[in-house]
Amino acid sequence: MQILTAMKTALRRTLRIFLILFSVLAVLATAALTYYFSVTAGVRLDSAKLTLDTSYINVYDKDGAEIVSAKKQAATPFEELPAHLPQAFVAVEDKRFYDHNGFDYKRIGKAILKNIASFSFKEGASTISQQLIKNTHLSSEKTLTRKLKEFKLTRALEKRYDKNKIMELYLNSIYFGHSAFGASKASAFYFGKDVREITPAESAMLAALVQSPNRYSPFRSPERCLARRNLVLRLMREQGFLSQTQYETAKAEPLPERAHESDENAYLSAVYERADEILGPRGRRGIHVYTFYDKELQGALCEQTAESDLCLAVRDNRTHGIKAFHSTCGAIERLPASTIKPLLVYAPALEENIISPLTPLSDSRTDFNGYSPDDCGGATGKYMSARYALSHSVNIPAVRVLNSLGVERGVQYLHKMNLDIPRDDYSLALALGGMKKGFTLLQMSDAYAVFANGGTFSPSSFIRTITDEKGRELYSFRPESRRVFSEDVCYIMNDMLQTTVREGTAKKLRTLDFEVCAKTGTGEGKNGNVDAYTMSYTHDDTVCVWLGNRDNSPVRATGGGLPANIALAIYERLYRNRKPSSFPACDGVEYVNYDLQEYENERRIVLADPLAPPAESGRELFRKCALPQTACTRYSSPSIRKPTISVKNGAVLIELCQTQYYEYVIKRQNRNETVTIYSGKYTKTICDNSVKSGESYTYTVTPYYKGRAGESVILPSVRIEKTQDLPDEWWNDQ
Repeated sequence: MQILTAMKTALRRTLRIFLILFSVLAVLATAALTYYFSVTAGVRLDSAKLTLDTSYINVYDKDGAEIVSAKKQAATPFEELPAHLPQAFVAVEDKRFYDHNGFDYKRIGKAILKNIASFSFKEGASTISQQLIKNTHLSSEKTLTRKLKEFKLTRALEKRYDKNKIMELYLNSIYFGHSAFGASKASAFYFGKDVREITPAESAMLAALVQSPNRYSPFRSPERCLARRNLVLRLMREQGFLSQTQYETAKAEPLPERAHESDENAYLSAVYERADEILGPRGRRGIHVYTFYDKELQGALCEQTAESDLCLAVRDNRTHGIKAFHSTCGAIERLPASTIKPLLVYAPALEENIISPLTPLSDSRTDFNGYSPDDCGGATGKYMSARYALSHSVNIPAVRVLNSLGVERGVQYLHKMNLDIPRDDYSLALALGGMKKGFTLLQMSDAYAVFANGGTFSPSSFIRTITDEKGRELYSFRPESRRVFSEDVCYIMNDMLQTTVREGTAKKLRTLDFEVCAKTGTGEGKNGNVDAYTMSYTHDDTVCVWLGNRDNSPVRATGGGLPANIALAIYERLYRNRKPSSFPACDGVEYVNYDLQEYENERRIVLADPLAPPAESGRELFRKCALPQTACTRYSSPSIRKPTISVKNGAVLIELCQTQYYEYVIKRQNRNETVTIYSGKYTKTICDNSVKSGESYTYTVTPYYKGRAGESVILPSVRIEKTQDLPDEWWNDQ
């Protein structure tokens, strides 16, 4: 009886718990359904959004004038598509596409388990139907609300259309990069052919692109694109869409090397690339992109030609917008050669007060722990100022400065300008641009603009704003600002790089009648020059030119040659109707007169004596916080090294060895009698032939400058030896 009672009690308790759990689940389910219906109440499948009419990107220039407008294009019916095109997308994007009702629950389960195991949300499980809905009806935000809307719309899509129609809609509206919406436009752009004529390899490449058109573009990353395309081909073979022979044939087919049937220039290509990065894969439809594009200037850049590849960029230093960009090989990374010197070596060394423009630097061959750099024409073995070394792009002095600064410290400045150097590239060879990877011309132009902008770094942009079809702002360019160098350091660098234009390697620009700064660079390969740069800027704009070949084959150019001529042509067009503003004055710098004799003879930087003759002083620019502290007193307090004294043929000879600007008084003392034997301007040798034999004499030399007497120098005493008495007519034999 007790057992039966206990069982009944347990049963009632279990039933109560079950009812509570059921009630909780019912409440949760009701709440979930209520939330679902409230969120999706106004959500409806819009057939118009599934067509190409809503797939466009409009692009506008700096004045708001339209550059690229939406172009309507006909969709290609599913029946006219080559069978291997949808098969490629099924293979890589949704292999159970024809079996599920819009949701691949098996794939969803696997994705959840993988995400749990990796503590991330990297693994996705979207079907082609879901992707079509996300691309055409929804934003790219990752929220529960969007997922619920996606669920409802995907179900509606599957109910309204059959699988082939869904695939047709998908292939005719998906984005393939470079403003190409739909497989037809993509086929024309990438392969120059109708979509009906593409090969299995080309279908696989299109399927490879959609995950990230920017990342897998054959024109930007052919290696990455090839690997992804071959993955698609392998999946097609494994899923029975290709035979082994077809697979091998397709795998051997090369990627396209250039765009076809496109009015897109390098500037627009960069705009589309950046729009992809900003908006992500779901936000490219029906958008308006406003840029910094200058149509006339872009035309001037596109007019420039060379026997090699070339890349040209003009950057507005005030807005940080790219006004014009032209490239025959995309935004490729190249070794910077000597254009790295101002950024890595000279400006950081100025900032750290290691050098001034006047610092004497040796151009002698030196072994730096196994690294022995040389100059283009061989080491001169002479000393030269930092200003001269930079403006004439002499190599050995640059390496010496980096050695004093320290590679790691120099690289820290590059990192502030988004020029990243991997640790295994750290060496003194960086001073001459020696590294494995290099930078794009746009990265280098951003870095050079730091000098024009008084030491602050702001990355550039092609795009000002992006709005949707209703005018709602999706993006606005708000450049960051980061201090890299002090204003006074940039003022001095600007001054030094103007010397490069006046008398250095960029002197082809010296005909310009406004302030322009420049640095050239020439990179050498095994068989000749492979890179030629002219990096230049005014206060308003940065103009950068690179010549070379994508395959690193030699070019017949140096940085100071054709690239400088191209930069000159760009400046003449850029400032045809106006001049750029001048660089602003800087309170942190000061021109200083220095003593030439100390500098040239002793390699010491000493302030010039205020009374020194003009020809004895040089003039240079210094930071006020690092002015020379030692002053020369050669003229305010005349001083001389001890002259030499000797006796010859019964006369005393005194040789002076000091400045010709002095006057001299030379006195002779003998038997308590002092006589002035010379008073006048500098002459090399003073001869006193009024001395007597057998007598000793002491001479005192006193320098004067403009009436100021210096410290007298007492010379060693000399004695005039008696001469031997000779008989009369000594020449006759005795």
